[in-house]
Amino acid sequence: MYAISLGDDGAELRPLEPWQAQEFLAHVDRGREFIGQHNGLPDVITDLASSRAFLQTYAEKAAADTGRLCGIWWDGTLVGAVCLRTMDVGQGNAEAGCWLEPAGVGKGLVTRAVRALIDWAVNERGIHRVEWWVSAENEPSKAVARRLGMTKDGVLRESFLYRGKRHDEEIWSVLAPQWRAAGRAS
Repeated sequence: MYAISLGDDGAELRPLEPWQAQEFLAHVDRGREFIGQHNGLPDVITDLASSRAFLQTYAEKAAADTGRLCGIWWDGTLVGAVCLRTMDVGQGNAEAGCWLEPAGVGKGLVTRAVRALIDWAVNERGIHRVEWWVSAENEPSKAVARRLGMTKDGVLRESFLYRGKRHDEEIWSVLAPQWRAAGRAS
């Protein structure tokens, strides 16, 4: 197993794999209400079997080179994750995503973790465009996009039905040349 340091404070980015299903379920349970404000993950992860199945889906994506899931550990505890929900190496496109439980909020963990993930996607996999799809109501997630130097491409009006209500989605993106020019990719 490997870990990527996210700074001097002990935060780490590590792969999340099916054998960690119990730890992942405990993380989702701790943050269920908070995460569920804008993310359907708590509706999907309801027990150990669904936790294992979700992690297995990402293990299969990693094996097929079509996505990645990495956990964010703070002080030895899993407090969130970042992912490439989709990744098409041939087209050079990927969509990044994230979530945190309350214990991880306010430490810059998502920004640092997504930065590491985009660096990997651009440098190692040759991804040209990384997208960030976000509920128009999710101000913290939009702030991450801004901190990462992403550009707001547009709004898909009432495109996402979530828990019985239609939500606007914003699409933000960064292109590999912009990422490199900003000194974000080595």
